[in-house]
Amino acid sequence: MMPILLLLLATLGNPIPAESAPARQAGTAQTLVSGRAQDYAWLAAGRYNARQTLASRFTPPQGYQRVDVLPASFGAWLRYLPLLPGKPPVRLHNGQLKNRQDVHAAVLDLDVGNQDLQQCADAVIRLRAEYQFSRQPNQIHFHLTSGHDIRFQDWYSGTGFRVTGNSVQPAPRPAEAPSHASLRRYLDRIFTYAGTLSLSKELRPVPLAQVRPGDVLIHGGSPGHAVLVLDVAVQSSTGRRVALLAQSYMPAQQMHVLKNLEAPGLGAWFFLDPQADQVLTPEWTFERTELGRFE
Repeated sequence: MMPILLLLLATLGNPIPAESAPARQAGTAQTLVSGRAQDYAWLAAGRYNARQTLASRFTPPQGYQRVDVLPASFGAWLRYLPLLPGKPPVRLHNGQLKNRQDVHAAVLDLDVGNQDLQQCADAVIRLRAEYQFSRQPNQIHFHLTSGHDIRFQDWYSGTGFRVTGNSVQPAPRPAEAPSHASLRRYLDRIFTYAGTLSLSKELRPVPLAQVRPGDVLIHGGSPGHAVLVLDVAVQSSTGRRVALLAQSYMPAQQMHVLKNLEAPGLGAWFFLDPQADQVLTPEWTFERTELGRFE
């Protein structure tokens, strides 16, 4: 979210052919099922392409296997996120190019909107909400930086909210069906008044050694940053874990799969060392304690 709004509400309550290669590690295929077009509701009919998903485009390093995930879990849903073909440039909400074009390995096939709203934490919120929308829409809720918990069910049923100074109050709005268009309107309001600070408080801290798909590297504050763990693979002989990471940033921009600039041989996979003090990503350094998980 925009820094001004954060301030406004802060006072309230080895070489790896990463792309276009089939999974070939023993056991990997057992954990790959398939994605369903209906799970990614923002895509136009017929747009979902099973050959352009995270799982099909990025295979783990040699000797690593993807961790098992439950079929209906957030991690399984993330594994089959749609990607744009090839490696297009990352664009901002206004169509301009992101300044840095050296940090990404792929771009998610996910709209960013035409306002400067869907920034780092907002993009994490967006994907979490889209997952829940595909499963249980009435479970969608997020906190504002003020601490107020705003439920999607209340929103589409006719109760929105109004922000006046430091005050957040319920406000009537037209009731509507719980459609995807309604979800996007709800999320734009959430993006405006939430951010890394509020999101960090919604996540349960977890040790880096236990990282799994769907976790979030997050530093809450202004400025802060959030990077989503899209997938995780493990080396059975050592227990070492590597992860695929994705981010949006400021200004609001297309969400992109990060490239490992510190260890280019890993392609888009990042070794998450639980013994290291920090986790290095191309545009932010996190402390090893800054990993959280949705309940």
